[in-house]
Amino acid sequence: MITREDYLKKLRLLKDQDLIKVITGVRRCGKSTLLKTFQNELLELGVNSENIIFFNFEERENLKFSDWTELYDEILSRANLNQKNYVFLDEVQLVVGFEKLVDSLFVKNNIDLYITGSNAYLLSSELATLLTGRYIAINLHPFSFAEYTLAFSDEKNSDRLFRQFLNNSTFPEAVNLSKTAPELVSDYLQSIYHTVIEKDIIQRHKLRNFNNLQRIIEFLFDSIGSLVSPTNIAEQLNRNSDKKISHNTVIKLIKYLTEAYILYAVPRYDIKGKELLSTIEKYYVVDLGLKNITQANKYDADLGHKLENVVYFELLRRGGKVFIGKNIDKEVDFIVQKANNEREYYQVAYTVNDEKTFKREVSSFRNIKDNYPKYLLTLDYDNITFEGIQKKNVVDWLLAVL
Repeated sequence: MITREDYLKKLRLLKDQDLIKVITGVRRCGKSTLLKTFQNELLELGVNSENIIFFNFEERENLKFSDWTELYDEILSRANLNQKNYVFLDEVQLVVGFEKLVDSLFVKNNIDLYITGSNAYLLSSELATLLTGRYIAINLHPFSFAEYTLAFSDEKNSDRLFRQFLNNSTFPEAVNLSKTAPELVSDYLQSIYHTVIEKDIIQRHKLRNFNNLQRIIEFLFDSIGSLVSPTNIAEQLNRNSDKKISHNTVIKLIKYLTEAYILYAVPRYDIKGKELLSTIEKYYVVDLGLKNITQANKYDADLGHKLENVVYFELLRRGGKVFIGKNIDKEVDFIVQKANNEREYYQVAYTVNDEKTFKREVSSFRNIKDNYPKYLLTLDYDNITFEGIQKKNVVDWLLAVL
């Protein structure tokens, strides 16, 4: 098992802090395993097992808690009122009235509360209003490249391993299957995909027309890293079909996909005007393996956009708000706004070995007047600095210890 050390570090820092720890992320990205690992660490620290209370609400035996008050009473009946209790509620959004449950448990001085959810509804619901300023969210993703290398420790060629990483799934169980039963990986990904679509979108939002949702998924998976708008998507889909889809329907269905953490929307920021630009965004898929099962698997195709997808999620892991940059008539692939109000700028390209491509990529940094770091990430082997722009090999960058 790969230890998710970056996430565990955060949980260790947050232990016993007067905050609810909310762990979110797409289904099967490792939230339950992360909780179990952290619980084992608590035991090693000397916490009594009776003081660790865990419920997974996808398990059949917990379906009986149809009312949040029953569950609340059950938790308190297990808790030791004279000691600290660590309460873990996995997929808590499945409990009717979970917002009141979480709020009621949080006010208990002897409870340190950890919850998970596979849908952004968890934090866009009444819970966020109830708990303003009283929770901290940790968004969990499938394996990073650094974690992926741990799963394939026998492979010493990091470049070859990265090519594999770009073209396959990084869901933890999919990675395990790829080593023992690779012929089952596609079936496993199909099960994740259909579970998310069925439970987190169709059932939750009572959709009757699956066809429109499927068309939008295929369009956006094929448009990773491209600037698109709901109007543009509707026009493209209507051009080749007798079944028309409206601009508003596109907006609604994209919202459902991002809430389920399958797709991440990245807004556009005008560097000169210092403002967010509405309507046009880029989208990235949480796991490139999902892209493979919805389209003909073109191994080693579209590598530039796949590379951009990888860099986007790594930037999220490293912290800060990520935007697409507009610099007059140029596009900057990513701007990262750090917590200290500093910035980083990133351009991503598969290679810039020819002079024309190199000039085009670095031109996106022209006229940016501040002195914040500017990075050009490629698969080229030379790491150089050019007019203040740091060119880095993306594999080295992904494996760098921060």
